[in-house]
Amino acid sequence: MSNTVHLKSDGVSLIIDTSAGTPVIIHWGRAVSDAQLDITSQLEPTPHCDFDEPQLIGIWRENARGFIGEPALRGSRLAREWSHKFDLRSTEVSGQKATFVSVDAEAELEVVAKFELTDQGVLKVSQSVTNLGLTEFNVEALTAFLPVPDYTKEVLDFHGRWMRERQPQRQPIHVGQWVREGREGRTGHDFTLIQFALAEGATYERGEAWGLSLAWSGNNRQLVERTAIGRTFMAANELLLPGEVVLASGETYQAPTVVAVYSAAGIDGASDRLHRMVRARATHPTNIRPRPITLNVWEAVYFDHNYDKLAELAEAAAKIGVERFVLDDGWFGARRDDRAGLGDWVVSADVWPEGLGKLVDKVKSEGMEFGLWFEGEMVNADSDLFRAHPDWILHSGGRIPPEFRTQLVLDLAHPGAYQHVFDQVDAILSSYDIAYIKWDHNRVLTEASHLGQAAVRKQVLAIYRMFDELKAAHPGLEIESCASGGGRIDLGMIEHADRFWTSDNNDALERQSINRYTSIVIPPELLGTHIGPTKAHSTGRTHSHTFRAITALWGHAGLEWDLTEASEDELALLKSWADYYKANRHLLHSGRTVRGDQTETESQTYGVVARDGSQAIYMYAALRPSEFSRPANIRLTGLDAEATYEVKLVEPAGAANAMQMLPPKWYSGVRLSGGLLASLGLRAPVLRPEQAILIEAKRIIE
Repeated sequence: MSNTVHLKSDGVSLIIDTSAGTPVIIHWGRAVSDAQLDITSQLEPTPHCDFDEPQLIGIWRENARGFIGEPALRGSRLAREWSHKFDLRSTEVSGQKATFVSVDAEAELEVVAKFELTDQGVLKVSQSVTNLGLTEFNVEALTAFLPVPDYTKEVLDFHGRWMRERQPQRQPIHVGQWVREGREGRTGHDFTLIQFALAEGATYERGEAWGLSLAWSGNNRQLVERTAIGRTFMAANELLLPGEVVLASGETYQAPTVVAVYSAAGIDGASDRLHRMVRARATHPTNIRPRPITLNVWEAVYFDHNYDKLAELAEAAAKIGVERFVLDDGWFGARRDDRAGLGDWVVSADVWPEGLGKLVDKVKSEGMEFGLWFEGEMVNADSDLFRAHPDWILHSGGRIPPEFRTQLVLDLAHPGAYQHVFDQVDAILSSYDIAYIKWDHNRVLTEASHLGQAAVRKQVLAIYRMFDELKAAHPGLEIESCASGGGRIDLGMIEHADRFWTSDNNDALERQSINRYTSIVIPPELLGTHIGPTKAHSTGRTHSHTFRAITALWGHAGLEWDLTEASEDELALLKSWADYYKANRHLLHSGRTVRGDQTETESQTYGVVARDGSQAIYMYAALRPSEFSRPANIRLTGLDAEATYEVKLVEPAGAANAMQMLPPKWYSGVRLSGGLLASLGLRAPVLRPEQAILIEAKRIIE
């Protein structure tokens, strides 16, 4: 029987050798032939001042096998049995899946590693450890390490903060570890979402890229490591707090899945693999129905809930083609501002003396679905819930943690707290015809303890369970995950929620980058992208309707604007924009996303190309003044190089503001091959800063 396992799918190979008695990843990257691997080609030389025999670095990276560095499993039993040597007991290969079971009989531990190469060429790595002994084993970390080639040169990841999530940063790979940690109790605004190791010269369009993302919504850790011996690894794991996972006899810790992606076609190639993987799920929202245009009324009314005003908003929304109306914060308990009421999920008799039924009926009579806001994981000290059960919060040592946005965090591992939230939300959903809930998470977790034990993991598993049980109780219910905007966007939550609120920042200029980089991992149809007010509430900037509308098109589109203040001309443009979105949302939410190698500082191109190459839509956005009087050409990538396309400007949201006496001649239509459009492109208009245009390309059938 061969000692080599070779998984291959969609141009990607994973080769694992077991001849050393432990799984060793020999290759992860470009697909190779099925020829038998001669493992001697990968045995290291023996330099001076080193081990007498060459050592292979197996997936468990054990010190007992001569690896000097961070092991995959860190933990101990009563401060002993901290060093492990796992001997392979079984290997099972089925299709594109391989499972390896190894045991350390001395330490009385079993570890399992499962590798799955999906049809889209995405690698999923799942690891677990089981305590076979009679005494407790404390797990400190269980990390998935994957080797990448020595010729990788740069690391690309993403940092951020509230209202400025996912900003890119690139730097050389040096000896040592480049570590990104998240300790918010949620993935966080600074969560990198994905971390790339790039070959020299890799861009969005070309070059090799290896990326790792953690499918988990709690504390997290990702790293790129170049060892002193010259080998390079990527890794990711759940960041466990002290004592958070202590395994009793027979218990198992299942680490969150690590999602790994390789592309020989640049960052956009990696992004496309991830999008296709996510979209292949039977539960993916677009596999059920198109994404409805959504109006959220938060920036229109804030806490000032008034039926007449909201009814007027509903009428205006219906006229322009809105399909979902969402009532945000302020409808419940004593919630007249952000300092009270969280935890009391009952309709406020002061604000809604007759309940929400009248508003729900009004919204539905206008042909729209009704949605409602919750923040079920949080509680205000000024609430009936906290006064009755102050012990139901996450806390340690009898202390009340510092408030954050005047909020404390409910301990959802407490059966009473969990059932209270579920029952009250369930009662609201049962009382009214509510198709959609926006679920917020507006603070970080501090001293996140359940009965004295660190409990971030339990909190995350509880919210997964909550979402799943609410959906089971209310078939067809959709849930938007919001965490002060983009503070909980990850490949773990994607299995439980149907939409992410991408950022609390509706400023179109800021959203250009936030949307662009979030969509590297998350398909755009899952990202809430709204047209905000003319003057952005978040930054105070004023942007044209056209720029705001075009920016909002590239996602699950909607609005967050007091439409009763919009002019007739603005409403007409909104109707035109909404019609365009509806006519093209299948393409926008199914095609291949392309970003192109524009400057990204002065301007950027973003587009979606149909899978069959028949059509495409692109956005060209001028972000800042060009260095030159005539900007660089607009290159339209991703098309069939041999096909001919009719290319033209479209203006469903109005004309962009330009600084030119005459526009480019192609505006009214031009015919070019896909190859020329990608290499030569189109002459760019001289737009004013913070303006955008839309370009359509349709293949000509000769």
